[in-house]
Amino acid sequence: MNQTIRVVLADDHFFVRDGIKSLLESEKNIVVVGEATDGLEALEIVTTTNPDLLIVDIRMPHHTGIEVVEKLRNLNNPVKIIVLSMHESEEYVLKSIKAGADGYLLKGSSKEEFLKALHSVANGGKYFTGDISSILINQLTSSATSLEPKPTLAEDLTITKREKEILTLLLSGKGNKEIAEALEISKRTAEVHRFNLMKKLKVKNLMELSNKATEYSLI
Repeated sequence: MNQTIRVVLADDHFFVRDGIKSLLESEKNIVVVGEATDGLEALEIVTTTNPDLLIVDIRMPHHTGIEVVEKLRNLNNPVKIIVLSMHESEEYVLKSIKAGADGYLLKGSSKEEFLKALHSVANGGKYFTGDISSILINQLTSSATSLEPKPTLAEDLTITKREKEILTLLLSGKGNKEIAEALEISKRTAEVHRFNLMKKLKVKNLMELSNKATEYSLI
């Protein structure tokens, strides 16, 4: 994909922002269109510049990163969002997912992983760093997300074992090719399973799929 990815950076530490900006702008198809030093400024810049992607620090003054995600989703803003954090904590990861984040990346991630995450999320996927993928798969429906009882799907909407495997891989950030390799099926078969799963659950994108998986305890 050669289309330029327009990014807004939100972090209250100048050296962190400057380092990320230098990393991103070393790539030909990425441009930083705005920088924010707190949550309020992040909301203002995103709504005025309409970027493709927001990279937001989880801890900032005047709204945390998670609060920024929640507010943008409540406004139905379509911007893709990666939460950046020093904390590999189940609580933070699950709160970010529940708020509507598309990715969660640790500040100690390598350049290669950072760029992989950015491109994955910008292209409509999800990305969660290393062990965080395991947290997502194993704890998505734990009491950390909600203390309320989970609703259940109608009997005619129960997903199959194969669809559950597809769902788990999708929510861990895998694409059709990677799913096909993991399950030893053809890419076309993986695409069909993905299409059928999203049609059955009446969702249009991975964000809706993630939310429904959480709501109905699907994995």
